[in-house]
Amino acid sequence: MINVIVVDYQRLVRIGVAGVLKKSNRIEVIAEANNGEEAVELCRSMHPNVVLMDIAMPGIGGLEATRRINRLERGIKVIIVTSLIRDPFPLQALKAGANGYLSKKSAEDELEIAVRKVFVGKRYLSTDVAQLLAFRSMDSDAICPFEKLSNREMQIALMVVNCQKVPAISKQLHLSPKTVNSYRYRIFEKLSVSGDVELTLLAVEHNLIERHVVNAA
Repeated sequence: MINVIVVDYQRLVRIGVAGVLKKSNRIEVIAEANNGEEAVELCRSMHPNVVLMDIAMPGIGGLEATRRINRLERGIKVIIVTSLIRDPFPLQALKAGANGYLSKKSAEDELEIAVRKVFVGKRYLSTDVAQLLAFRSMDSDAICPFEKLSNREMQIALMVVNCQKVPAISKQLHLSPKTVNSYRYRIFEKLSVSGDVELTLLAVEHNLIERHVVNAA
């Protein structure tokens, strides 16, 4: 039996994903979480085989949660299931240790296929994500400027543009405020922006923000 945890801040999405997987006689949804912090704690206590993780969530988000789950060194596989399939998210997720990446528009049977494949040690990318990465490699002009950021810088950039303040980011990422600000200024320099407002506008331009998440933060 493949034990799975479903992580998404929208309850209806969690119910839908769990409902799809419950049709399989080899997969069991053992828990659900509505944010990255809760997902990490559940992984520590329940030791799932696979975690289905959204990216855009209040708090630390899916990228940081994926990185923390990988640091647990328990062989837990993470599949990103998100509507954010544009650059820079797929590569950032893979850098964070994700084993698969699925669009929320994927067919129901593809979800089960992805779970089975990553469970046995393979990677899985949905067709639209695989095509994006393939075309990206052939068109350097289309590369998103956020690709310049490291995994940690990307996480902090996402938290900033989702209206989280430095003290909150510091607490959630277990970094000092000084370190968070150092990352912010490094992000500004790499992206040639002057501050949080320009950073947010750039993120909107490149479709990095889901507006309902911004409002929920």
